[in-house]
Amino acid sequence: MMLVEETTIPLAALPVAIFKDHLRLGSGFADDGVQDAVLETYLRAAVAAIEARTGKISIEREFSWTLTMWRDPGCQSLPVAPASAVTEIVLIDRAGEETLVPLSSVRLIPDSQRPRIEPIGGQLPSIPSYGSVRIGLLAGFGPEWTDMPVDLAQAVLMLAAHYYEFRHDAGAPGGVMPHTVAMLIERHRTVRLFMGGRS
Repeated sequence: MMLVEETTIPLAALPVAIFKDHLRLGSGFADDGVQDAVLETYLRAAVAAIEARTGKISIEREFSWTLTMWRDPGCQSLPVAPASAVTEIVLIDRAGEETLVPLSSVRLIPDSQRPRIEPIGGQLPSIPSYGSVRIGLLAGFGPEWTDMPVDLAQAVLMLAAHYYEFRHDAGAPGGVMPHTVAMLIERHRTVRLFMGGRS
């Protein structure tokens, strides 16, 4: 299975000004924007880290997910949430030939933890032997920063500030997620059940 981010978060959707206030950086100077690119980098890194921990996509964008078999031909959970649309389903045979599956043959079942696709009658289309299926998704809480849950937004700011604080010290715990950030994102983490256990 492979999940690919097809579009990135637009710069306009990143809260650079809010992050500056969070860091209590000075304003009103001629070089106010000199650190914007650096702040953007830390915000993107924090978003990526929190999305990886939670499986929740903060700001809406497009993804493609490729897999070689359905977990269940009657229902397939999607790897990220929240998902607002399935944009394509493409069957790919062993020679790389692609066949579009009509989107009218499936429906998206929204879920805050595990959205899924289900066939409208029958089963999901058969994946070619030694082939794969590519599913296009639109996922995220919304196109704007303000669409995110408040606790996740705060966690992003806190983690980005943590990265910023330890940016010059390779020996400092900059790569460790602070406890307060971990607590903020805990309720958003997806719990997976396998053979009676949690992961």
